[in-house]
Amino acid sequence: MQDYLKIALIQSDIVWENPDQNCIAFSKKIESINEAVDLVVLPEMFTTGFTMNAEQVAENMGGFTVVWMKEMASKFNIALVGSAVILEGESYYNRLLFVEASGRITTYDKKHTFTLANEDKTYASGSERVIINFKGWKLCPLICYDLRFPVWARNTVGYDLLLYVANWPKLRINAWDALLKARAIENMSYCIGVNRVGLDGVNIEYSGHSAVYDVLGSEMTNFQSNKEQIDIVTLEKQHIKKYRNALKFLDDRDDFTLE
Repeated sequence: MQDYLKIALIQSDIVWENPDQNCIAFSKKIESINEAVDLVVLPEMFTTGFTMNAEQVAENMGGFTVVWMKEMASKFNIALVGSAVILEGESYYNRLLFVEASGRITTYDKKHTFTLANEDKTYASGSERVIINFKGWKLCPLICYDLRFPVWARNTVGYDLLLYVANWPKLRINAWDALLKARAIENMSYCIGVNRVGLDGVNIEYSGHSAVYDVLGSEMTNFQSNKEQIDIVTLEKQHIKKYRNALKFLDDRDDFTLE
């Protein structure tokens, strides 16, 4: 078990529906990280942008994107996480892929598909929340629109890190900022959100605002709006233990059942 977890967040533009170009660009960004890290976080649909053209861009779990992630994780001895368009059976999923250096892959299918963009008509919704055990840390990975639904993120299992990958539009970026901070505070957990920048293929603009918050809601990063940027943070287990033991807010949480 590690007492510290060092994480690199990559806030980047994404070339519309072009996995080859995006993987080349992200390869260069990962190679530019000049210190050892445990985990590298990429945005939602990092090889395509937030597209509803699933039939044209979807891959299976043996496809180009998964192979590339496994190669990068092995080469740099990291875990790599982001989401991609995956076809399984007859359904398309906005699937988060958590790929470790060993080749182990954990997946999470986005629960809350974004109805405003008709994501629910293109992609099947996931039904299971996933907890990843990584180097002695419990991670809860979620995707973009999931951020608006606090019950789905509620810390009932003692996770250490809540992790969101996103394509969250500039138009509603104030909600992104507020909700990331709120999720950290209410769950007494580190909370990470990695968002893209730039203009996508349907003229939606993204301004980034990637961030890391500690269990008290203090921001640990300094991302600039509208800029491609890499930031590295170190999370401390003792920080979580200190404030959970002192404040015990999670002991007073309400019981509930998801239906």
